[in-house]
Amino acid sequence: MSYYSKNNLKTQKNMIITEDKTLNYIKEVLENMPSDWLKLTTHRLDIYNEEQAKTEFLEQFEILFETNNAEKSALSELPTAYDYIRLGHPLSSVLEWAIAKLHHLKSENIISFSSATTPILAVLRKNLLTNKATQIVYSDELPAFFDTETIRKVYGYEFELKKVEKIAEIEKFDGSIIYLSQKNEISKANLDSKIDFFLNIHSELGSILFVNGKENESYISEIQHVRRRETIAMTPDDCFSALQILTENPTFKIPKREVEKNKNSVLASIKKITYSDSKAVVGSSGLSVQYAIMMGVIQDALENHKGKAIKFLVPPNCYGGTNDQARRVAACLDNVEVMDLPVDGDNDMVKSINTVLEKVAQLDAVPYIIAEIPTNPRVEVPDMIELEKALTKEYKTPNGEIAIQPVFILDQTFCPNVNFLGENQILSTVKTIAYVSGSKFPSGGKVTAGFAVANKKAAYLMDKIAKNSILCDNDATDLQMEFLAEQLPSMNQRIEDAYKNTRKFVTFIEEVLPAAKINFVSEELAKEGFTPSVFSLDLPTKGNTAEEKETHKRELNNKLITMMITQIPTESKYCVSYGQLKGCYWTIPATSTQGTTKESDKDYIARVSLSANMDLEKHKEVFTEFVKQI
Repeated sequence: MSYYSKNNLKTQKNMIITEDKTLNYIKEVLENMPSDWLKLTTHRLDIYNEEQAKTEFLEQFEILFETNNAEKSALSELPTAYDYIRLGHPLSSVLEWAIAKLHHLKSENIISFSSATTPILAVLRKNLLTNKATQIVYSDELPAFFDTETIRKVYGYEFELKKVEKIAEIEKFDGSIIYLSQKNEISKANLDSKIDFFLNIHSELGSILFVNGKENESYISEIQHVRRRETIAMTPDDCFSALQILTENPTFKIPKREVEKNKNSVLASIKKITYSDSKAVVGSSGLSVQYAIMMGVIQDALENHKGKAIKFLVPPNCYGGTNDQARRVAACLDNVEVMDLPVDGDNDMVKSINTVLEKVAQLDAVPYIIAEIPTNPRVEVPDMIELEKALTKEYKTPNGEIAIQPVFILDQTFCPNVNFLGENQILSTVKTIAYVSGSKFPSGGKVTAGFAVANKKAAYLMDKIAKNSILCDNDATDLQMEFLAEQLPSMNQRIEDAYKNTRKFVTFIEEVLPAAKINFVSEELAKEGFTPSVFSLDLPTKGNTAEEKETHKRELNNKLITMMITQIPTESKYCVSYGQLKGCYWTIPATSTQGTTKESDKDYIARVSLSANMDLEKHKEVFTEFVKQI
């Protein structure tokens, strides 16, 4: 059956030929695709051009399509589509390309989401910032998760709702029209000229957004940015299912999983690991969870601290996603602002918290602190006793009243085994929410899901955080929960074993290249339980000027990584991640995790992540050779 409206016979015939060719080719691709397209969460940066994310992959994929080449070897040689599957991946790119092909659209006009809500929020965000009206049109009922009151009051988005029996009833509107279709379709869409954005919502797989009309193409990059920061692309597994449905595979059925069993296992593991009795939120990614936390605490502040300004204290050089998302939230809400919290390098987290909380108190505002322990990328741990004192200190407002107590939002992705939240622990006197990116140690790199819990003092916030995760349709998928159920029980042992390898490698580097500056936890901190398996390496450089020295250091970074990935290709990988099940990962934060960080705050150092399962002696050999060459 054709996806196109009727046209003259010749055009209709050409469309059917194109449609058949596209669907037949996709069938072959699904049979021959590399297994990594389904299994990897993070991809190689040495064959990745960020400026051409997705486009370079699809340009070469298009060439294979035109020559009808779906050989596994050819598909394996395609460049990296995105560096990290939260943003997009080969299967999301292929799905979007195929749907676009069937509708004679450009592939960038089709955007897949794991969430059914965030594509709507993406358009609302753009229109809020450009002062443009939005009408959301639907034919049956609004999706159950679409909480209109919260979206208006907490997110600050304005929109009209309109119910129609059929698309023909849609009238012209001075603004953007988003049409919601809940028929579990993948590709079929009535792209009426009055509709600006057509959203196909699939109850099991996510959603597909059609950006309709050239006049709306300016939205694409900003919608992609929302997918990058506040949610995730449709997962590889769900894209695979969507493509099977698209090609009408008669034998294919969406896999059924043991949802309740896996959920109970994951929640039990989280409770055991974190020592927290609070409600746990398990989201589609660490940033999805962080977004739920931010919107949840904002909702609480609006209800319980009416009229007061809200301040998020965020390290300017922390993980780029954290930094960028916080500032994006603040950009949409007049009463929310981000304040810089310098935490590592020449700065001290405790002193910075003292200083900034004094400023917040003078503003009589509501403070929320987002920080990583250990810090990223320099792997520093603050004096925890002094940190507790700074967070529990009574700060005074200008009229002498006690200032509002801060909530400490702790990203403990780099030490998910440390007990911060239990009774009588160092942060038990502080309102603390802890969250972890599950793509690291919790799943061993198998999925992007993340989770959040709170200690007793902050447990009351978890209901609102959970509500916002559901509103954004950002809860973990069934497959993500399955992988977490499989991997979480062994997490603490994997952390211990990976730390041992990392300590040995750090000690070795200190011996063979003593001039290098290594940022890693001390033996004393390790005894306290801080046992990360990542360190940063500031290589010794030379030159007559600061610029020459910096250039030489960056050259050395690239030389070292190139030697590692070429001489140990089965283990060493140039990519962004941590807590992997095997091998050794290398990256340069300034060009990867700090992508949206201000240039002056970026770290051009090497970050190295080791696992328990790797040939450490071979890595020592290659490093020794590197030292001889410099």
